Amino acid sequence: MFKLNKVKEKLKNNQLTIGSWVTLSHTSIPEIIATAGFDWLAIDMEHSVIEFSEAQALISLIEAKGMVPLVRVGENNPYLIKRVMDAGAYGVIVPMVNKKDDAIKAVKAVKYPPYGNRGVGLARAQNYGIGFEEYRSGLNDNSIVIVQIEHIDAVRNLEEIIAVDGVDGCIVGPYDLSGSLGIAGQFEHPDMLDAVTQIEEACKKHKFPLGFHVIPPDHKLVEEKIVKGYKFIAFSIDFMFLGNKCREEMQGLKSKD
Repeated sequence: MFKLNKVKEKLKNNQLTIGSWVTLSHTSIPEIIATAGFDWLAIDMEHSVIEFSEAQALISLIEAKGMVPLVRVGENNPYLIKRVMDAGAYGVIVPMVNKKDDAIKAVKAVKYPPYGNRGVGLARAQNYGIGFEEYRSGLNDNSIVIVQIEHIDAVRNLEEIIAVDGVDGCIVGPYDLSGSLGIAGQFEHPDMLDAVTQIEEACKKHKFPLGFHVIPPDHKLVEEKIVKGYKFIAFSIDFMFLGNKCREEMQGLKSKD
């Protein structure tokens, strides 16, 4: 399929691309979010209750709305990666990639032989059998593999990880990274700041697309990351946009009591 993977091109050129996170399974979610102008949406199958059938419906809607559908899988597992790719995802975001071999494993799970070891099936991605050749020929050039850097071991091995052919970008997982340092959630702790600086410097040195998930729905925080050179930015989460706006407006009403 891969109608137009504009995100792949931006990653190749180390250009800014902004998306968001989908954790709610209702199909109205991507339709609503699409009106904001994101380049991509990532369906979270690690920390949500979204099932495979729901993910496929969300992938279809994201694509139909002109955005690139990505899936954050629950683990670096070829079986999980194969299923979401067959459902039509343009790429995957893979958690806990801590060494070179982890990155190679993720890439191989996305690609068909001889470049990878993904099993060949006929599903939505292959247009249910009649589009297999088109899909196969475009897979290597259009599919996306983003690795999550969310452990101090990954920071230490970062240059080897991002050198793996087929890895298109990396994204910092701040909560787990801080947890691996024994300072969970302490993002201003000197050890955490040092780890993030190491990531930034390595990606800048190699002109490699660096990503970050900015959780609060505040565009000023995104602007700060852009100034620092981040190129693959996840801007907040569906439920955060919804909940924060509700709380903000109700607080405004209650303040007038």
